[in-house]
Amino acid sequence: MCSRYNLTTPLEAVRDYFGAWNGEPFPPRYNIAPTQPTLIVRLDHNHQRELALVRWGLIPSWVKDPTRLSLMINARAEGATEKASFRGAMRHRRCLIPANGFYEWTGKASARQPHLIRQPDGQLLAFAGLWESWLGADGSEIDTMAILTVAANEKLSPLHDRMPAILLPEHFDAWLDTRGFKSEMAAEMLRPAPDDLLEHITVDPRLNNARNEGPDLIRPYGQLLL
Repeated sequence: MCSRYNLTTPLEAVRDYFGAWNGEPFPPRYNIAPTQPTLIVRLDHNHQRELALVRWGLIPSWVKDPTRLSLMINARAEGATEKASFRGAMRHRRCLIPANGFYEWTGKASARQPHLIRQPDGQLLAFAGLWESWLGADGSEIDTMAILTVAANEKLSPLHDRMPAILLPEHFDAWLDTRGFKSEMAAEMLRPAPDDLLEHITVDPRLNNARNEGPDLIRPYGQLLL
């Protein structure tokens, strides 16, 4: 499961990395939580990559009352091509989710210890994602997304049994191309990241509160105690 992540790279660099033509204002975020607005990369009507601001928590287009829907922040890759909530998006609305890292927790509920999982150099990652556009009876419209997850690799399995599906730049075109790359073929790209891709460090427990923000949250926690 992925229930919190960060995106701290400047917007211009995010746009360049993903080859997007536009830029949505988005300041560095160290503690992105479900239901909050966040950035995705998707194809526009001209089949060009664009950055879009959406809400984290997928609402399928066929849902009549989102208030009765369980919050769907993740989609298990193994069943995404078949499950009713995700199969339409797997066929027609795949996206990339820019991130610098994500968080998992250890310890008891009363003393949860967060850990940041990232590349050793702190550079951008691309989570595989799905997006939907929901239209209310009053004409209101909201775009939402979910992060696809796979089994954790050996290095991360002590923290959690799931992790986001991470795509490399050479896979971006195929993942986003829902016209030429069928959902079953896309699903085969969703695998645990290599063990040497990521590291994890213990970070500040203040991250447990989704209202807390700032770079101090991702400093190695031992340094905070010196």
